[in-house]
Parts: sequence; structure tokens; C-alpha cells
Amino acid sequence: MSDSPIDSSKRTWLIASGCAGAVGGVATAVPFVSSFQPSEKAKAAGAAVEVDISELKPGEKMTAEWRGKPVWILRRTKEQLDGLPALDSQMADPKSERTSYPTPEYAKNEWRSIKPEVLVLVGICTHLGCSPTDKLVPGPQPSLPDDWKGGFLCPCHGSTFDMAGRVFKNKPAPDNLEVPPHMYLSDTKLLIGEDKKA
Repeated sequence: MSDSPIDSSKRTWLIASGCAGAVGGVATAVPFVSSFQPSEKAKAAGAAVEVDISELKPGEKMTAEWRGKPVWILRRTKEQLDGLPALDSQMADPKSERTSYPTPEYAKNEWRSIKPEVLVLVGICTHLGCSPTDKLVPGPQPSLPDDWKGGFLCPCHGSTFDMAGRVFKNKPAPDNLEVPPHMYLSDTKLLIGEDKKA
């Protein structure tokens, strides 16, 4: 019977250690098990994205993210729109007829958009996947022609795109910038990634 106080003490420590171990095991297991579930970012990666364009003024551009890609939304000015037809002869694919990726029917026009003033493009160069920079201001600039009308320049290999995202001839980029599927939910709200009403 002299061993019973020691056994009791050992038993208490064993129980306490076992409980602490169980709590630690649960604390470790919960994040591990939850890591098997897709993250919120992964769930949203393929989902359509709603964008409010009510604050976008003429000549301004904003960027949204859809499927991990930058999507540019540009509100073009009247001058920017008026200059597009004069550039047709300088474009590699002025009417967006190439089929390496589908251009939505509603973007097969001189503006490449549903509403002439609002341009929606995936901001990734069709050459090697770089992101072109804004060169929206017309006029001579480094790496651009003296009669530049405004658009985008891919600094990696020099591809240039006009204010409709059309690629100029004799540039490394093989295609115009992609127009993603999109639709208007209202005059000020765009849905990027979907273009059919349910």
C-alpha cells in the first residue's frame, strides 16, 4: 500500500499529459484537415467578378482580378474612340478575326466592346504573358512612334496595342489583347467572367 500514493501521483501526471497531448493533437489536426478544403481564393478563382465602374471617369483605367488575371476596364474619351478607325491599316488583326482564343461576338466591332466608351481587356500580352504598361497619352515617347495615338506597350519585347487592345503589325505579340466574357448588370456594374443571363 505504500506504492499507492506514488501510483496516484503518476496517474495524475499521466492523465494531465494525455489531456495536453490530445489538445495539442486536435490543435494540429484541425488546420491540417481544413487545408484539404479549397481556400476562398481558390473558390473564387473561376467565379465571375462584379465590378462597380460608377467612379470611372473618361480617360481613366481600373484593374480587377478574374481567374488570377488582371482585367483592365478603361473608359475611353471621344477623341480616343474617334482615332480607332484610322489605325485599321496598321493593325495585325483589325477586326479580331483570329481564332487562337475566341473574341465574343459583342466585341467584334471597331471598339471591341459592348459600349463604345468602356473597354474590358485581359491585361496580359499575347506574346509571352507579360503585362503591358499604359501609354494612354498620345504623342512621341520612348519606344513608341512619333505619331502615337495612345494605347499600351509591352516593355518585354516591344509589342504595341491601340486603344482597343489591337496589336500593331510586325510586333512579337501574335494576337490582340483578349476580351473576357462580360456583361452589364446595370449602367454602373459589370460582371466579368459571364455573359449570359441565367
